[in-house]
Order: sequence, then structure tokens, then C-alpha cells
Amino acid sequence: MPRNVHSRDITGQLIMLGTGTSVGVPTIGCGCDVCTSDDPRNRRTRCGLALGLPEGNLLVDTPPDLREQLLREGIGLVHSVLYTHEHADHIFGLDDLRLMQFYLGGPVRLYCEEKVEQRIRKAYDYAFADPSLSTHSGAVPKLEVERIGLEPFDILGQHVVPLRLEHGPRFEVLGFRFGNVAYCTDTSRIPPESMALLEGLDVLILDCLRHEAHVTHFGVAEAVDIAEQLKPKQAYLTHMSHELDYARFAAELPDGVAPAYDGLAIPLT
Repeated sequence: MPRNVHSRDITGQLIMLGTGTSVGVPTIGCGCDVCTSDDPRNRRTRCGLALGLPEGNLLVDTPPDLREQLLREGIGLVHSVLYTHEHADHIFGLDDLRLMQFYLGGPVRLYCEEKVEQRIRKAYDYAFADPSLSTHSGAVPKLEVERIGLEPFDILGQHVVPLRLEHGPRFEVLGFRFGNVAYCTDTSRIPPESMALLEGLDVLILDCLRHEAHVTHFGVAEAVDIAEQLKPKQAYLTHMSHELDYARFAAELPDGVAPAYDGLAIPLT
């Protein structure tokens, strides 16, 4: 680790940075029981992960709450980012990684599909512009992009298996398997070929927006059904809206299925 960088050691762990829907919980302007709850597990920032891998810290997505999430978890060093897709709640915290170029002595590497790269280059055009146009070196994040597809690859000493997921009828995203832990957020359908890659898991982290069905996300019944088909040792539900109170929801779920919460640490196997 570079000198003078204070960062918690999360090696061997997956940290749930955020478990909320695209507008977060509490939701702006809402006075419902969940949004006004004193239970810290009902405070859900936008979805993201941090993984402590053998060769450094990996983020899955850069949600708009990233600065708050990294400070909350004491994670001061990020080496690479892996993206599920290009929606705003998954990319719009990228600028918070500007300091990493000084800690790493070089760029943060981004792993993503071509369409995600195109959106990032458009949203953060200043990060890819002529560096002589910047007022100073810390004004923009320093980034390198590596495109990925559905072929497995290694990142920071970890083998990663990408999984094709459907986020509504006309939009595709990626989920990922890291050893015996898999992450499938923002999905309403897992194709059969991806279901086959999710067998034999210790932990499955799965999208679950609310009780009522939704066109682009699993509802509770659908998420539980997927968990019962795949039979991981433990399933955690994420991307949850303010319609799901943590304590009440946890009591409704079958054994082996539980709501995730911000800050939950899961061992990587």
C-alpha cells in the first residue's frame, strides 16, 4: 500500500457498499415508515460492491454515493472497477476516484463492455481529453479502459466469470461470479445459459426491488424462486426499494434467503 494512504484491509471479503434502488432509501420527499426508520439497515445507498482481492481492491460499479460509501467502510484505496452496466446509478460516482492516481502512481483500470465504455467516455469526456487542457493533474480522474465480454478473465488475482442478464425486455447487463460468490443486480430474467453458471454457489446476491412485479427488476416472489432453483448456501437480496422494511422483510423470507444491507461483509471463497 502506498505511504500515507489509510485504508481498511478487506482482503478476502466482499463488502456491500450499497443495497438500494436507483433513488436510494430514504427516498427524497418521502415520509413512509421505512424512509423515517431508525433501523440503519433501512438506509440504503445506491448499489455497489468492494472486493478485497489478492492484488488489490476492486469496485463493482461506481454509484453516485461512492464517496460516502468508501468513507463509511474505511476503504481508501481502489485499484480497479468492474461495471455491470451504464445506468446513472451505477456510473455517476466515478469522479470520486480522482485521488487514486496519486495513491497508485497511475490510472484506475475500468473493466466494462463497449456500450458502457461509450457512456463513460461521453459522461466523463474531460477525463479522456488532452491532459494539457486541465488546470492541474488532480482535476480529472486518470483512467484506463479494458473491454470485456462474456469470456472469463482474471482481475487483481481473481478469476471472474461474466454472466449475461436481462434488465427488462430490451436491455442487457452483466452479472459476475467470483469463485463461489455471484452478484446479479438489476435483472428481471436470468437466461438458462447464465443459470447454469450459477450452480454450486456459497453465496448468491440477487436483485429484488419490491413485492409487486416490475418490468426491469425481480420482485420478491421471483427472486425467492431463483434462489430456490439455484440452492446457494445463502442468498442475499439487494437493489431494494423503500417498500421493503428490513426487519419485516427478513421475517417473511425462507431459510437461506435474507435481505442484504449496506456494510454487510461476505467472505470470498
